[in-house]
Amino acid sequence: MSASLPPSADTELTYAPPTVRQFSVFLNNKVGKLLELLRTFDEAPSTRLAAFSIVDSSDYAVVRMIFTNADAARHILRRSQYTFAETDLLIVEIGEQQTLSGTCLYLLGAELNIRFAYPIMLRGDHPAVAVCVDDNHLAGQILLRKRFRLLAEEDLAP
Repeated sequence: MSASLPPSADTELTYAPPTVRQFSVFLNNKVGKLLELLRTFDEAPSTRLAAFSIVDSSDYAVVRMIFTNADAARHILRRSQYTFAETDLLIVEIGEQQTLSGTCLYLLGAELNIRFAYPIMLRGDHPAVAVCVDDNHLAGQILLRKRFRLLAEEDLAP
C-alpha cells in the first residue's frame, strides 16, 4: 500500500515506510545472457518487470530487477537456477512539487547516503525512482514529512 501523508507524531517512531524488493541477479558477462534472463519472465503472468539496471565488469554483470510480484519473481529465479540477492528499496514518486533534486537534498540533510538509484518503468501518472539508502526507515519518514509519495509493490502494476 502506498503512503502519501506523513504519520502522526505519536506513531512516527513505529512507522515503517513501504519498501519494494529488488533482486540482484548475477550473470556471466557474455553475449545473450541478459536476453535469456529477460525471457525467463516473458511467459510469467504472475509478475511483470517494473524496473531494471545493469552494473557490469569484464567477467560478470549484476542485473538489478524490481517486479510487480516479488514472491513470484523469487520462485521463477530459483526454478531457473539463477544466483541472486535481495534488497529492500524505497520507490519515490516524482511530481511537480517533489523533484529528484529535492529527494537528494532532504536525504543529504539527514546524512543518508544514496547507494544507487534508477527509474521505474511501469507507472502511469508520475515518474518514480527506486532508491537504495543507508536507512529505509529514516529516509521514508523524512520523505513523507516532505510530502513525497512512497510506493509499494502493488502500486507498480499498470
